[in-house]
Amino acid sequence: MAGSPLLEMHGIVKTFPGVRALGGVDLDVRAGEVHCLLGQNGAGKSTLIKVLAGAHQPDEGVITWRGEQVSLGDPQSAMRLGIATIYQELDLVPGLTVADNIFLGRESSRLGITRPAAANRAATELLTRLGHPEIRPTAEVGSLSAASQQMVSMARALSQDARLIIMDEPSAVLDNEEVERLFGVIRDLTAHDVAVVYISHRLEEIREIGDRITVLKDGCTVATGLPARDTPTREVITLMTGRTIEYVFPERRTAPRSEEAPLLEVEGLGLRGHFEGVHLSVRPGEIVGLAGLVGSGRSEILESVYGARRPTTGTVRLGGKRLRAGDVGSAVAAGIGLAPEERKSQALLLDDSVYRNITVSSLGRFARGGFLSGSAEKAAAREQTESLDVRPADVTRIVRTLSGGNQQKVVLARWLLRDCRVLLLDEPTRGVDVGARSEIYALVRRLADRGVAVVMVSSEIPEVLGLADRVLVIADGRVVAEAPAGDLDEHRVLDLIMEGTSHAGAPIASASTTRQHEGDVA
Repeated sequence: MAGSPLLEMHGIVKTFPGVRALGGVDLDVRAGEVHCLLGQNGAGKSTLIKVLAGAHQPDEGVITWRGEQVSLGDPQSAMRLGIATIYQELDLVPGLTVADNIFLGRESSRLGITRPAAANRAATELLTRLGHPEIRPTAEVGSLSAASQQMVSMARALSQDARLIIMDEPSAVLDNEEVERLFGVIRDLTAHDVAVVYISHRLEEIREIGDRITVLKDGCTVATGLPARDTPTREVITLMTGRTIEYVFPERRTAPRSEEAPLLEVEGLGLRGHFEGVHLSVRPGEIVGLAGLVGSGRSEILESVYGARRPTTGTVRLGGKRLRAGDVGSAVAAGIGLAPEERKSQALLLDDSVYRNITVSSLGRFARGGFLSGSAEKAAAREQTESLDVRPADVTRIVRTLSGGNQQKVVLARWLLRDCRVLLLDEPTRGVDVGARSEIYALVRRLADRGVAVVMVSSEIPEVLGLADRVLVIADGRVVAEAPAGDLDEHRVLDLIMEGTSHAGAPIASASTTRQHEGDVA
């Protein structure tokens, strides 16, 4: 049970040039509790935790730690007090080993000589505690999956013997089983009076693991101390957005006619070690969802269709014309666009402008006498950002400074400008708040209504069921079931995934109706 106040923040203000990121935030965290920090992208959550981690210095306000006022002048000061932070954008060193990353700056040594064997043993113990003994302490971090890298970052926080651990979207790259392991670790920590500040856009997680909630909006605290399990979802969303969102998912339009010719046809597609025998067709105006666990081959299927990976078997056709395997250029020229899962590393030029990120796939249309017309680029990009309500409405702004939801809109704007015929979406709302999610859902549905064929991957099964017209269930690299989204519910999809994982090689199933899915917020 939560104990005495461990951390108190009062009137925290932080201003950057032209932006007031925090306008007077209050937060108190008790020993042994999971305190959930909620807010839309751009509400000030990231700035607040960077203040708490010592990475930013507040312009005004007071921070109290165990009853004494403190100054967190740098990250080392925060760590010495017992504050550890696990950022959503992991700050690991790819070229170093797992053990080196866990103990970076705190290497085990004797008489000035490092002791790698001791560090490896300690790293193995920490990773075993997290339920991942298979991660080798000598493995290079850059070679690990995103989920494994997240575990390494968590192990580093545990190694610091922290009294307060900040977790920023820790479940974003984890599958359901890994999330349950994470929750087990959190419960073990809080049982030993460690406090956790937990940031997530997944409201169902807040219900399960949280004790109290603080909601930020526009850099200010609008509510604090709310009971996580008893506060109605609608109330939380209204606090976050300033408006009531009755329905997250737009109304599903009439499905494409069965006699209409498919626009995208995937036949017998396989990629050794990832997936095999995938058959997929999408008609104009249809949204097809791929549901499966992390590592099931979902993302690799999209990347192979897009040409970012060269499949070992099978064909991809667009409008009846076969595409060259492993050739992104020919896929884009034919009308295929991809919004990848890791938008920051795979889709965006983070230190370039919004307008250049939007026009980068269509630069040919802005060439004038061998030179790019910047004014034409900006005008075209501005038209897209206005239609998608990208904020701030400044196409010259550096895209790194935008919130996650607005960065995702920039990626989608790129393909809207390109007039793509097939849009592949990999985790389209990862790290996006509930208000921006509803906008992205509505945008995807509008694109489909205009005749764009959409294929989407999401780790959140309710998202797949709520947005897609038809769903393919993926397990161990194979399509194990296919059905209209309205004929499925979350439990049925999970059953199909588990059955497919347990019976790899079994014939494709036909999913039966269990109950009508309802697209609720939580």
